Amino acid sequence: MARIAGVDVPNNKQARIGLTYIFGIGDSRAAKILAEADIDPIAKIGTLDEDQLNRIRQVIEAQGQIEGDLRKEISLNIKRLIEIQSYRGLRHRRSLPVRGQRTHTNARTRKGPRKGTVAGKKKATK
Repeated sequence: MARIAGVDVPNNKQARIGLTYIFGIGDSRAAKILAEADIDPIAKIGTLDEDQLNRIRQVIEAQGQIEGDLRKEISLNIKRLIEIQSYRGLRHRRSLPVRGQRTHTNARTRKGPRKGTVAGKKKATK
């Protein structure tokens, strides 16, 4: 496995698909990186030599944040929203959808499993 930006990229994947394993690189950004590094997007990661991998690494470093730095920035942005008590921050704090989605019937992914109502428990009598 080739190691790019601290992530093991699988050898049997195409270069364009393999780069998407790195947090912060999607399909379109991967295509731009490979075009700038002058590498065939269809070529498998395992067939690339060390020089080509180094060119990919250099382009990624030059383009901007990925992986740990990007995750850190995102978490700091969310913490800032919570701290200033904005509406979005309150939604984050309550683990509810942030971007205006309905919550009456949906939002199970964000809210978690349903909390069923407990049918009238009878107390033990003496």
